[in-house]
Amino acid sequence: MELGFHGWMIPAVIALLCAIFYKFILRIFFGLIIVPQDKIGLVTKKFVLVGKQELPEGRIIATNGEAGFQAQTLAPGVYFAKWIWQYSIDFQPFIVIPTGKIGLLLAKDGTQLETGRILGRKVDCDSFQDAEAFLRNGGRKGRQTAIIAPGSYRINTLLFEIELTDMTQIPDNAVGVITTMEGSPLEEGQIAGKIIQNHNKFQDVDTFLNSGGYKGLQEQVILAGSYFLNPWFTKVEMVKMTEIPIGHVGVIISYVGEDGKDLSGIDFKHGNIVEKSHKGVWAEPIGPGKYPINPYIMKVELVPTTNLVLNWAYERSESHQLDKNLSTITVRSKDGFPFNLDVSQIIHIPTYEAPKVIARFGNMINLVSQVLEPTIGNYFRNSAQDSDVIAFLGTRKERQQSAKDHISSVLEQYNVNAVDTLIGAIVPPESLMKTLTDRKLAEEQKITYETEMLAQETRQALEKETAVADMQKEIVKADQGVWIAERIADASVKKATGDANSVRLQANAEGDRLKLLATGEAEKTRLLAKAESEKIELLAKANAEQISLTGNAEAEKILAIGKSNAESYKLSVEAMGGSNFTQLKIMENIASQNVRIMPEVLIGGNGDSANGGISGLLGLQLLEQIQKKNVETVPGIEEKQDNNS
Repeated sequence: MELGFHGWMIPAVIALLCAIFYKFILRIFFGLIIVPQDKIGLVTKKFVLVGKQELPEGRIIATNGEAGFQAQTLAPGVYFAKWIWQYSIDFQPFIVIPTGKIGLLLAKDGTQLETGRILGRKVDCDSFQDAEAFLRNGGRKGRQTAIIAPGSYRINTLLFEIELTDMTQIPDNAVGVITTMEGSPLEEGQIAGKIIQNHNKFQDVDTFLNSGGYKGLQEQVILAGSYFLNPWFTKVEMVKMTEIPIGHVGVIISYVGEDGKDLSGIDFKHGNIVEKSHKGVWAEPIGPGKYPINPYIMKVELVPTTNLVLNWAYERSESHQLDKNLSTITVRSKDGFPFNLDVSQIIHIPTYEAPKVIARFGNMINLVSQVLEPTIGNYFRNSAQDSDVIAFLGTRKERQQSAKDHISSVLEQYNVNAVDTLIGAIVPPESLMKTLTDRKLAEEQKITYETEMLAQETRQALEKETAVADMQKEIVKADQGVWIAERIADASVKKATGDANSVRLQANAEGDRLKLLATGEAEKTRLLAKAESEKIELLAKANAEQISLTGNAEAEKILAIGKSNAESYKLSVEAMGGSNFTQLKIMENIASQNVRIMPEVLIGGNGDSANGGISGLLGLQLLEQIQKKNVETVPGIEEKQDNNS
C-alpha cells in the first residue's frame, strides 16, 4: 500500500509542477512566447546560427535575420521556436494617441536624409506599424513628415520614437499664418510661397512638397478649426482676422504677386494701382466685414468713408485718433498780438478715391500730417496777419466761409472732399482780454450805477408817495373843503355868466337866424333867377334855332313861290300893263290881310294866306325896333319893366 501511494504521488507531483511551471517548461523546451492582447513583442536576436551575423554599417535594425534589434514585431498571439538563449522578447503596450493629440515620429534607422532636407518623406509602412516595410521602402532616418492621428498603434519603439503634441487649434475670428520649414527656395523678389493646391491645409506635407511647395512664409492661411499639423514642418502663428468696420473701406497693399498693369492713369504719378492678386495697391477696396488676410504679405489701410472730423484743439481728439497730434493753432494778428483758435475740419473720402489716397500718402495719418495740418495751419496764420484781433473776432463768420472755400480747393487736388471748416474757440491774449474785460466791466458798472440811481429815485418817489398817502386823509379833507368853496363860487359866477351868455346867445341866435333866412332867401332868389335866366336862354336858343330852321324853310318856300309869282307877275304885266297890275296887287293885299289905315301903321294878317308867315316876321321885327326906340327915348322905363316882372 505504501508503495502504491508513493507511486501515485510522483506522477501527481510532476503534473502539478508541470501545471505550475508550464510556461517555463514550454519556454525552455519549445521556445514558446505568448503575446498578450494589449501588447506587442519587441524582438532582439542575440546571435545567428546560420547566415549573416552582423548588420550593415550604420544600421541598428535587422530586416534580414541579422543579430540585433529586429524590425519584425510580435503581434498578440502564440509563437514557438523563440528560444530563450537566442531571442530576447520585451512586451510593450500599444502606442495610444489620445484625442486632441498627434504623434510625431523620429526614425532611429533608415536611409540617410537627402542634403538640405530635415524631414524624411512618407513611405508605405501601415502608419509606421510595419517597421520592416518602412526600412525596405526607403524610409529615412530622423524626423518624419507623416504623423499618426489619435488611435492605437503597434509601433516598434526600437525603430521609432513617438512624441505626443497637441493638435493645432485655430479659434474663431482668427487665422493661422503658416511658415514651412522645408520646401523649394522662394523665387527671387518674393517674400512668401505661392499657394499650392490639394495639400489639405498643410496637413499632407508630402503632397505639398511633391507639388513644389516653397519653404518659408506662405501666402495661404488656415481658418478656424482643428488641424493635424506637423510642428516639425509648419510653424503656425495665430493672428486676428482683419476687420473692416462699418463706415470704412480697406485698401489692400499687396507685397506678393505678379507685377500688374498700373490702372491709375498717366495723370496720377504717386504709385501703382493694380488689379486684385497683383503686387501693389489694389484698385478695388474691400467693404465692411472680417477677412482672413495674411498681415505679412498684405497690408490693409482703413479709410473712413463717412464724414471725418479732425480737431485742432488741446486735449480734444476723436475716436479715430487721427487728430491726436493736432493742437490749437497759434496765430499773430496784424497789430502784433498772438492768440489761439480751435478749428474743426470735416472731410470725406469717396470709396472710389480711397486707393488713390493710400497710393499717394500710404495711410491716413500721413494725409493728416502732410496735407491737412500744414494747409489749415498756414491758412489761418496768413489770415490772422491781415486783421487785428478785435476785427478777427468780429468777422468770424466770413473768415470761416473763406477758409472752407480755400481748403476745399486745396484738398480737391488730393482726392479728398472738404465738407466744412469750423472755427471753434478764439482765445485772444490775456493782456488784451484784460483790457477788454476792464472796459466791459466799466460799461457794466456804468449801467449798474444808472440802475441804482434810478432805483434810488424810485425809492424816493415811493417814500414821498408813502408820506403823502399817510397825510392823504387830512389833505383830502382840506382839498374837499377848498373844492366845495370853489365849486359854490364857481356856481354863482357861472350862473350869472350863464344868464348873460343866455341873453347874448339868444340875441346872437336870433340875429343869426334872420341873417341865415335873408341869406337863404337871397340865395334862393339868385338861384331861381339864374335858373330862369338859363331857362330863358335855353328857350331863346331853341326858339332861335327853330326860327332859323323855319326861316330857312320859309325862305326856300318863298323863293319858290316868288319865282312862281314872278313868272305869273311877268305874264300878268305883259297882259295888263305894269301900272294896272300894281294897283290890282295892292288892293288884293289890303283886302286879303285886313289891313287898316291908322295913325300908326299895324301889320297883321292870318295864317291862311301864302304870305302870312313873312308878314308876321316883318311885324315882329318892326315891333322890336319900336320898343327899343321907346326904351332909349324914355329913361327908367327898363327898370320899371324889371320891377313889374
